[in-house]
Amino acid sequence: MKDRYEKQYQEYARLLVEVGLNVQKGQTLVIACPVDCAWFARLCAGAAYDVGCRDVVMNWRDDALTRMKFLRAEDSVFDTIPEWQSHFFNDYAREGAAYLAVSASDPENLAGVDPDRMVRTRRAVARGQELFYRRQMANEIPWCVASIPIPAWAKKVFPDISEHEAMDRLWAAIFEAVRIDDEGGAVERWQDHLALLKERMEKLNALRLVSLHYTNSLGTDLTIRLPEDHLWAGGSAFTPAGQEFIANMPTEEIFTAPLRDGIDGVVYASLPLCHDGALIERFHMVVKEGKITEVHAEKGEDVLKAAVSVDEGASRFGEVALVPYHSPISNQKILYYNTLFDENASCHLAFGEAYPECIRGGESMSKEELAAHGLNDSDTHVDFMVGTADLSITGLTHDGRTVQIFENGDFAL
Repeated sequence: MKDRYEKQYQEYARLLVEVGLNVQKGQTLVIACPVDCAWFARLCAGAAYDVGCRDVVMNWRDDALTRMKFLRAEDSVFDTIPEWQSHFFNDYAREGAAYLAVSASDPENLAGVDPDRMVRTRRAVARGQELFYRRQMANEIPWCVASIPIPAWAKKVFPDISEHEAMDRLWAAIFEAVRIDDEGGAVERWQDHLALLKERMEKLNALRLVSLHYTNSLGTDLTIRLPEDHLWAGGSAFTPAGQEFIANMPTEEIFTAPLRDGIDGVVYASLPLCHDGALIERFHMVVKEGKITEVHAEKGEDVLKAAVSVDEGASRFGEVALVPYHSPISNQKILYYNTLFDENASCHLAFGEAYPECIRGGESMSKEELAAHGLNDSDTHVDFMVGTADLSITGLTHDGRTVQIFENGDFAL
């Protein structure tokens, strides 16, 4: 594939392999990728072999076949996954392979699909790939999620221009978001960015916050208590063997885990959520003692209700993430219809599983120990955006001080 971005494609593939995953000599790399993006997977594979990767293993997917299956397959199919699929994910996770997920799909590919089939599929996958997901959530393996454009997605983002122009604009936006330009030097820019995120993490951890209070003009009025030994994380993470990786590229967030039973109030989404191939728009949730008791949406309410009912933990929260309203991605003024980008343009919350790294010593704890520290357990983890230009977040510290964390949508620290 030859065009004006050829140099940037190569740099992007190297960035994901060498910085996003930090693939080590002798390590296996598993790439999940749409068939439409095979050319980019090949670039990533080449970059991996260049640094001494042992083997590159592909996990292909296809929007058209996925939709066909959800609409036409026999109903019992959605309650189990094949044994080979369990082995594929769990065995490579056990081996310590690195995982690259190329996120590129039509935001509304599964519109009109029975939400019950999607919920049952999520449960079946969680059961069958439990070892993989546990090792991933605990940062025991390096993993990275990134995106490249496909026509259906590009036209959703830029509906008023031709497909070719939309693809070109989405590529330009993604390159800007991941700090790639035509001059090179993306690795150095990422090192500077990670240093900034680390500085913010250290400030938040030094406060030893007890709770956060969110308010804005949409109607959000939410109090979030935090576990006593919580930690703020962000930027890069490390495996137990010391392999540094970046789980999301791009990333602008600092995040921690809320106390499972410690959230009360109402929260309004500030951006649409693309989930399970459907759009959920203009929605809000009522939360009492940590549990989502009501969900309301002008579009996609059935999908949202299904999402918070995957299991008991799906109706509770697992992540609190802070992103400045004037972050680089937010400043693009683009609605991506892709959570990887939209969550890095806005403060967000996630219902479902909490990350063990958000508790001191959590990555070596059992599920029972994490629960005893107040973390939520679930087979799902769904981010949705809550940040606005007028978002205010105040924090209460252990010594009783009230601190302004966010003011007018940006960090006040």
